[in-house]
Amino acid sequence: MALTKEEDVQMMLVCKTHLGTRNCDYRMKRYVFRRTVDGIHIIHLGKTWEKIMVAARVIVTIENPADIIVASQRPYGSRAVLKFSQYTGALPMAGRWMPGTLTNQITTKYLEPRLLIVTDPRTDSQALKEASYANIPVLALCDTDSPLENVDIAIPANNKGKESIALLYWLLAREVQYLRGTLNRAAGWEVMVDSFFWRDPEELEQRDEENQASEWVAPQKPAEDWNAPAGGGDTWEGTTGDASWDAPATGGAGAGDDWSAPAAAPAAEGQNW
Repeated sequence: MALTKEEDVQMMLVCKTHLGTRNCDYRMKRYVFRRTVDGIHIIHLGKTWEKIMVAARVIVTIENPADIIVASQRPYGSRAVLKFSQYTGALPMAGRWMPGTLTNQITTKYLEPRLLIVTDPRTDSQALKEASYANIPVLALCDTDSPLENVDIAIPANNKGKESIALLYWLLAREVQYLRGTLNRAAGWEVMVDSFFWRDPEELEQRDEENQASEWVAPQKPAEDWNAPAGGGDTWEGTTGDASWDAPATGGAGAGDDWSAPAAAPAAEGQNW
C-alpha cells in the first residue's frame, strides 16, 4: 500500500491536484498544508489519498451499484463521470441537474439513490439541497473555497482542473474495483488516466482538420534545367552579328530620310498664314 500511495501522490502532483484557491473556507483549513507567496493554498495530498480510500470503502458497501448517482454540472467533469460510471456501474448525471430528481415523486425521472457523488458542492448545490431533504449521504470533491454544508465526506482536491478531476475519479474507480475483487492489486489497472480527461470538441475538430491537411501533398513540379537555352533554343548571338550601331538603318518607312534637310513646303503654297 505504501508504494501505491507514493505513486498516486506523484500522479496528483503532476495533475496539479494539490493547487487550491486564494480563498479558504474555515472548515477546509484542516486539509491545507501551507500557503504560497502568491496566496494560493496548497492541499495536503496525504489527506486527499486517505479520503479517497475512505470514499471507495463507502461505495463498496452499497450492494447495488445502480443506487449510486454521480453528478457533475461542471463540463470538465462530464467525461470523468461517464467513465467512472462505466467501470463501477453507478448512474451518471453529467450536465444540468433536473430539479426535483430526488424530491418530486410525480416526475418520471424520480430517483431514490443510497449515495450521491458530486464534483463541486458549489455548482452542484441543487443536488446537495435535494439530498439533504431526502437524507441521502453525499460524497464531494471539495476545493479550499468549497462550502461543506450537507457534505458528509469531503475529498480535498483541486476540482477546477480537468486533469485533477479525471485523476480523482480514476483513482476512485480503481480502488473500488480493487475492493470488489474485480482487479488484482499486483497486476494493476491497464486503463489509462487519459481516457478520463475532458476533451474540447472544437479542439478535436481542429486536430482532424490538421491531420487531413498534413495528409494532402502538393504535386511536385518537374525539375528545371538552368543550363538549357531559354525560349525554345533561341539565341541572341545570331541576331546582332557584326552590325555597327553607327550605320544607318536599312529598310522601314523612313530608312533613307535625312533629318538635317529643311522641311517640305506645305501642300497649299498660295495660302499665307
